[in-house]
Amino acid sequence: MQKTQEQGALGEMAANNDSGARQLRGFSGKLITGIALSWALFQLWYASPLPFILNIGIINDTQARVIHLAFAIFLAFTAFPAFKSSKKHSVPALDWMFAFVGAGATLYLFWFYEQLSTRPGAPIPMDIYAAVIGMVLLLEATRRALGPPLMIVAGLFLVYIFAGPFMPEVISHRGASLSKAASHMWITTEGVFGIALGVSTSFVFLFVLFGALLEKAGAGNYFIKMAFSLLGHMRGGPAKAAVLASGMTGLISGSSIANVVTTGTFTIPLMKRMGMPAYKAGAVEVASSCYGQIMPPIMGAAAFLMVEYVGIPYVEVIKHAFIPAIAAYLTFLYIMHLEALKANLQGIARTEPPAPWKIRLLRLGITISSLIILAGVVYFALDFVKGNTGDAAVWIISVGTLLAYIFLVSHSAKYPDLEIDDPNCTTPVLPKLGPTVKSGLHFLLPVVILVWCLMVEKLSPGLSAFYATAFMIFILLSQRPLFSFFRGKNGGVNDIKAGVRDLLDGLETGARNMIGIGVATAAAGVVVGAVTLTGLGPVMTELVEVMSGGSLGLMLVLIAVISLILGMGLPTTANYIVVSSLMAPVVISLGAQHGLIVPLIAVHLFVFYFGIMADITPPVGLAAFAASAISKADPIKTGVQAFKYAMLTAVLPFMFIFNTDIILVGIDSIWQMMFIFSYTLVAMCLFASAMQGYFVTNNKRYESVLLILVAFSLVRADFWVDQIQAKFIEHPGSDITQVVDTLKDDEPLRLVLGYETYKGESKQRVVILELPQADTAQQRLDAAGLMLMKNDKGQTVVDMVGFASNAQKAGIDFDQQILAVQQTNARFAKEWIFIPALMLAGFVFWRQRRRADAATELGVEPVPGY
Repeated sequence: MQKTQEQGALGEMAANNDSGARQLRGFSGKLITGIALSWALFQLWYASPLPFILNIGIINDTQARVIHLAFAIFLAFTAFPAFKSSKKHSVPALDWMFAFVGAGATLYLFWFYEQLSTRPGAPIPMDIYAAVIGMVLLLEATRRALGPPLMIVAGLFLVYIFAGPFMPEVISHRGASLSKAASHMWITTEGVFGIALGVSTSFVFLFVLFGALLEKAGAGNYFIKMAFSLLGHMRGGPAKAAVLASGMTGLISGSSIANVVTTGTFTIPLMKRMGMPAYKAGAVEVASSCYGQIMPPIMGAAAFLMVEYVGIPYVEVIKHAFIPAIAAYLTFLYIMHLEALKANLQGIARTEPPAPWKIRLLRLGITISSLIILAGVVYFALDFVKGNTGDAAVWIISVGTLLAYIFLVSHSAKYPDLEIDDPNCTTPVLPKLGPTVKSGLHFLLPVVILVWCLMVEKLSPGLSAFYATAFMIFILLSQRPLFSFFRGKNGGVNDIKAGVRDLLDGLETGARNMIGIGVATAAAGVVVGAVTLTGLGPVMTELVEVMSGGSLGLMLVLIAVISLILGMGLPTTANYIVVSSLMAPVVISLGAQHGLIVPLIAVHLFVFYFGIMADITPPVGLAAFAASAISKADPIKTGVQAFKYAMLTAVLPFMFIFNTDIILVGIDSIWQMMFIFSYTLVAMCLFASAMQGYFVTNNKRYESVLLILVAFSLVRADFWVDQIQAKFIEHPGSDITQVVDTLKDDEPLRLVLGYETYKGESKQRVVILELPQADTAQQRLDAAGLMLMKNDKGQTVVDMVGFASNAQKAGIDFDQQILAVQQTNARFAKEWIFIPALMLAGFVFWRQRRRADAATELGVEPVPGY
C-alpha cells in the first residue's frame, strides 16, 4: 500500500511538471482530451506530405506556429492550475476565459493573416490590443507551466524595451513605442513567433510524440531490462545499468524528471541495496537522466534549435555532438566503476555461470559483424529499389518494412513479456541477456527507421519523425493482436480496443508533454525579439569583454556560470535560447580578436551542454527532488552530488572550444575520427580519476595533479607545441598576393584585420577567407570579392567588398586595414606530445599498482591520498 502511494506521488510530481497537475473527468476532461488529441493530429497532418499530395489544408510555417501556440496556451490554462492551492479536479470559469481569450489572441494572426501582411510595421489598434492581451496571457501561461523564472526573465526584457532611455549609459537605448513593440513581438516573426517556436512546431512536437508512443508501447521497461541484463552483473552493476537505461530512455523521454521517475523507481533501490549511499544513488539517476538529452541521434529539444540558429542540417549537428556525447556517457560509466571500486560494491548475482571469455568475445564479434553486414545489405537493396522501380519504390519499401516488423514480432512472441520488477524485492534477479533482448526487438525498428531517415536518406528531422511516428501508431494498433496470433491465443476485439486506448493515451500524453515546451519557446522568443529590437547584442559584446578582462577563458567560465544560474529556474530549451542569443556572438567576436576562430556550432554546443544542467543545478533542480523522493535522501545533498557528477564531464565543452577536432570540424576520415574519439575518452577518464581521487587505488595529491596534466596534454597537445614553435608565420599586409601564390587550392587565407568601433576604439581580429580557384593570386582575391588599395600612409586597406561574396561572408568590411597575413607554419605533429603524456600516465599507474599489490599482500585497505 505504501509502495503504491509513493509511486502515485512520484507520478503526480512528473505530471505536475510535464503535462499539468489537473486530471479532469466528465465533460471538462473529455474536452481537454479532445483538444490535446486535436493538437497531436494537427501536428501529424502538418508534418506529413499528405497536404501536398491531396492539395488540402496547406498552410505556411507562420500559420502553423500560430496554431501550435494557440493549442499550447489553451492547454496551459486548462491543464495547469493558477496556484498549488487551486482546485485540481475542475477548471474555474476564469481559467476557461483565459484559455479562450489567449487562444483567440493568438489565432487573430491566423484569421487576419492576409490583412496583416498588407500593413507590415503599421499595426491598427485592434492589432495592438490582440498583441498586448496575447503577450500578457502568454507570460501567465508560462508561469503556470514552468514557474515564475522564465516569466520574470521575459518580463524584464519587455521592461527593457520601454525603459531604454532611463537605463545606465552602457545598456541604454532610445526605447520603443507600444505600437512598434507590439508589432515586433507579436505580429512579425522576430519575437514570439520566431525561430524557436518554429522549431517547436516543425520538429520538437513530433519527437516528443514519438517518445510518448514508444513509451506506451512498452519500450521503457524493455530498455531498463536490457540495460540490467548487459551491465547488472558488473561491479556496481545497478549504477552502471542506471546510466545506460537512462541514456536509452532518453530516446523516448524528453523530460529528465519523467526519466528519473521511469528508471529511478527500479534502479535507485537496487543501488542502495548493493551498498551505495542513498544520496549518491539518487544523484547517479539524476545526472544520467539529464545527460540523456545529449545522446544522438535523438537529442534534447535545444538541439533542433541549433539547426536553425547555426544554419546546418540536423545530421551535421549529430556529427558534431557524437564524440563529446559518447565520451561523456562512457566517462560517466567509468565514474560509476570508480565509485564501485572505492566502496567495494558488487553487482547482481548471475543466475547461471557465464560462458568463457573467448566464447563471449566471439559472440560479440559475430553480432557486430552481422549487424554491419545487415546494414550494408539493406542499404544496397534500398538503393537498388529506389534506382530501378521509380514511383513504386515507396510501396515496395513499405511492404518490406511491414514484413520485417511481422518477422520481429513473431520472433519476440517466442519469449515471455517482460514484467515490471518490484523495486522493493529483497532478492533481485538478473535478467538473461538473450531472451531479454529478443523479447522486444520490434521496439527497435521505429528507432532504426528514424535514424535511417535522418542519417542515410538525409530527410528533414520533421519528416523523419513523422515516418517513425506513423510506424509507431501502426505498432500500437497491431502488436497485441499479432502477439496473440503467434502465441496461439484469441485476443480478438479486446486486443484491438487495448491498442486503440494505448494510441489515444500516447497521443494525449505527447500533446500534454508539449505544453511547457510550446510556451517556453514562445516566451524565450520575447528575449530574442528584445535583443533584435533594442540592439542589445553589440552592447553585450562590450559588457562581457569588460567583465572578462578580454580573456576568452574567463568569458567561457562566465557564460557557463550564467547558464547554471539561469538553469536554476529555466527549462533547458529556454536557457539555451536566452544564453545563445546573447553570448554566442560575443564568444566568436572575442575569439577572433585573440586569433582563435571559434566555429558557431562549437559555441552553441557549449551553451547546450551547460543548459542541460537545468534540472540538476541545486537548490532548485526538480529531478533531484524526484530522485530523493525515491531514495529517501536529502534532496539538496542529492542535487549537489549530481551536480558534482555532471561537472566531471562539463570539462568537455571547454575542450572542444579550444580543440575543434573533438566536434569533428573539418574531419572526414573515419580513422581520424576513431583516433580523436580514443584520445578524448582517455583524457576524460583520466580527468575523472583525478577528480574522484581514485585510479588503480586512492590517489596521492601529486598523482591527481599528474593525471590532470596528462588529460590536458591529450586534448590540448597543440598548447605545448605552441610553446616550442609558432603556429603561424606573419607577413605584412602588403605581401598578401605573394602569400596567396603559396597557398594550396583548398587552403584558406588568414587575415589580421584592424578596424575602429563605433566609439572610435582601435581593435583587431582574425578572419578566414575562402579563395576560389583562379590562374593568379589577384584573380583569386577578386573572385573572393576582396578589392584592396594603398592609402596615404602606405597601408593596405579594403577598398570594396563584393555583395554576397566570400569576403562579405567572412565579415570583411570597407576601410578595414590588412595588418598581417598569417601562413601556417610547418612544425612537428602535435601527436608526438601524446608519447610523454601517456608515459606519465603509465608512471602513475605503475606507482598505484605497486601500492595496491602491497596493500593486498598485507590484507589492509590502501591509505587514501586525501
